[in-house]
Order: sequence, then structure tokens, then C-alpha cells
Amino acid sequence: MENFEYCAPTRFIFEPDADLRVGKEVKKYSGNVLFVHYGDGFMHGSGLYDRVTDSLKKENIIVYELSNVQPNPKLSLVREGVSICKKHNIGFVLAVGGGSVIDTAKAVAIGARSNLDVWDFFTKKAVVQDALKVGAIMTLPATGSEASGGAVIYNDETNECLDVIEDDFLRPVFALLNPMLTIKIPKKQTGMGIIDMFSHVLERYMSDSKNVYVTDYMCEGLMKAIIKNGYNVINNPDDIASRSELMWAAIVAHNGIIGIGRQQDWASHAIAAQLSSKYNITHGLALSVIIPSWAKQVNKYNKKRFIQFARNVFNVEMDYYDENKTIEEGIEKMNRFFIDMGGAKNFKELGIEDDSLIDKMAEDTIFNKSVGNIKKLNKEDIVEIYRRLI
Repeated sequence: MENFEYCAPTRFIFEPDADLRVGKEVKKYSGNVLFVHYGDGFMHGSGLYDRVTDSLKKENIIVYELSNVQPNPKLSLVREGVSICKKHNIGFVLAVGGGSVIDTAKAVAIGARSNLDVWDFFTKKAVVQDALKVGAIMTLPATGSEASGGAVIYNDETNECLDVIEDDFLRPVFALLNPMLTIKIPKKQTGMGIIDMFSHVLERYMSDSKNVYVTDYMCEGLMKAIIKNGYNVINNPDDIASRSELMWAAIVAHNGIIGIGRQQDWASHAIAAQLSSKYNITHGLALSVIIPSWAKQVNKYNKKRFIQFARNVFNVEMDYYDENKTIEEGIEKMNRFFIDMGGAKNFKELGIEDDSLIDKMAEDTIFNKSVGNIKKLNKEDIVEIYRRLI
């Protein structure tokens, strides 16, 4: 195990109707709030919008809104939110939704407390020194952003999606978790969320670090739990017990606890981010094709790790005469799991028929940084990962 520092101050409230406590929770921090949400049919049709605003108004909290958040959250909307916060001297940002909403809220919280343009923090021209407090009501178990210190924003002016910005300033002070809110999430979105949370565990698990048995076993158990509950929910959308498990799994997968003291990979996320930004593909769907292709590319650099993954996560029988068959079966079972959750097999299934951007995506992936841990990937490696999917 390697040296580490770890801080996870988010307070979790997990219960039916947890969202009804939002007014009292926000009141602890501010008398006004920026309410960030999708503004879609679910918010209004489910009654969640009214439940949230009624709870806030009951505490005499002045509410300003930032709606129309989209997947791959956009910088232009973040800047709009920053402007609202500064104009009205807002003291708290409330995110109600999934990862895109929460990441938008975090980026707004940074910009509201700085005289710099918020994009400077994502391009590493500036370091986060302060941010407004953020709270979250999570409606889609997926990214774990409701408990992490990270955020990803898409620059819709320059078509850039950069590495996550990471800082404990950005961890929400509370996360209200009502699993009933996830019942009406469409099957496709549910599946993409399951792939996303699984990927967060896998990126931490794929490591060259030694003597990390505690987090190894935590990762393996968590991936197995996501697989089991994922199939339960896809086959029976009303399975509230499994939805509750997935709600917590998404948080544990990305709040940092399973990555303590170990090197992590994160190449697949960097490579998939380019697909998302260049072709407007949802995060989970992009990961569903990139991760298996990445695994085929790099497994030879740490066969022991991939054999352990195949055997302990997907229960593959060890072939002592051909260890590569054990690895390949593990990758194939992972690929089948992604497909069963609604993932894709290749570019064609993603609707990509033009491969002219592959070189550009590879260049943008490795721009001014190294990518990966199992193998430090170069441009040629990444091009091959993309081209395997044509």
C-alpha cells in the first residue's frame, strides 16, 4: 500500500422521502440558493420539482434556477450559472439530478467564488482556492458525483472535454438519497448508469500497486454487487431493493475509498471522453465500447491482474494450459455484461461511420499528459483501441 490522504466529508441521508428534507438542509448554509436541474419532463411529471421548491420555500429560502442541463454538461450553461450567483450574491448551489447536473453545480460553485473564468480551472491555468457549498439530490445512480470531489465539463465553444477537475472543495456537503426517485428512470439510462459505476471501480482496480488486498477485495466485491443488482434491475425495474443497492454502490465506487493507497488507471475514461465530446455520445455508452477494447490492448502488460479480475469478478475457471484464454473469457464476460446493460459493441452501433476523427481524438487524449497505469499509452496505442471498434 502506498501513502495517502483521504477526506470524505459528505453527509448521506438515505431514506424514503429524503428529498423532502432539502429545505432544512440548505437553510443551514444559506438563505438563498441556485437550484440546478434538467428542467425535463421527469422533474415535473414525477412531482420532484414541486417537492423540492415547496421544501425550500417552506424555509423561506429564495430560489434562483439554472435548468436545461444536458448530458456532457456544457461550459456555456456553467457560465450562465456563475453570472446568476454573482448577480444575486447566492450562498449555496443545489443540484437535483444525475452526474451532469451535479458536475454543472460544482463548476458553478467554483466560478462563483473566483474572478477568473471557470474554464481556467479545467485547463489547469488556475487552482481551486474556494467554492460555494454544494448539496445534491441524486436521481440517477451512475457517476457518484454526489460524493466525489470531481467534475467534468464540456467546452461547447471549442469542442473540448478535458480531464476531471478534482478537489475536496467540490465534495457536496450533503447528499439526499431516496431510491424511489429512480423507479421511473428509463431502462437505457439505468443501464448506462450501471456501466458507469462499474467503470469507476475497474479504473481503480486495474493497478500495478503491491500489497493492496483490502482495496482489491473491496473492488471485487463491489463489482460483483453491481453485476448482480444490475441484472436484477434491468430484468425487474420495480426492484427497489436492488435499486437501493445500486444507489449506494455508485457512491462507494467513486468517493475515493476503494482507490486508497494504490495507483489507478483511468485511461479508458480519457479515451471515452473524446468520443463523448466529438460525437455527443453519453458517457456510459462510450465506456461500454472503449473498456473492452482497452483491455484487449493492455492485458499482456499485467496478465496476473487480468487473470485475478476474470476469476474473482466473473468466476472464470482458470485454464492452466493457456492463461490467455482465461483473460479473454474475462474480457468477453465483461463485454457481455455491458451489452446486457444496453451498451454497444462497436462504432457502428454508436452511429459512428466516419473514422476521420480517430487521430485527432488520440492526440487530444494524450495532450500534455500521460494516460494509463497498466500501460502508459501513446498515440499509436490509442489509435489502435479506437480502430479495433470500426
